[in-house]
Amino acid sequence: MTFRIELKVRDYECDLQGIVNNGVYFNYLEHARHEFLHANNIDFAKLAAEKINLVVVRSELDFKTSLKPGDVFYVEVEPVRLSKLKFGFSQRVIRKSDEKVAVDALVIGTSVNEKGRPFLPTEIDALFPVE
Repeated sequence: MTFRIELKVRDYECDLQGIVNNGVYFNYLEHARHEFLHANNIDFAKLAAEKINLVVVRSELDFKTSLKPGDVFYVEVEPVRLSKLKFGFSQRVIRKSDEKVAVDALVIGTSVNEKGRPFLPTEIDALFPVE
């Protein structure tokens, strides 16, 4: 299942070179992951209120081409099960005008309970099936 959201580069997200600052891509990816969870009826805030915290443990980003002010792009999210306690989001940022990939990413996460111990709640476990 691939999820996709469309966004547009805002001027203030760019650096002196006139391209999107590398750190901004983390925000794009995070926003897409949260929208993906929401679209799958997982309420990030509700989980946190229940002392279940979804956490990123690793991010791998490969920068391919730069986005510029006004570029319309989309972020794809594909859930990937990595182990009993870890899940991943395979993500791509793609410029809409020419379908060029700006970023390939794998963001790895888990969830922890109120004692800080890793575990996967039922709704997360179901979203990332073991292959």
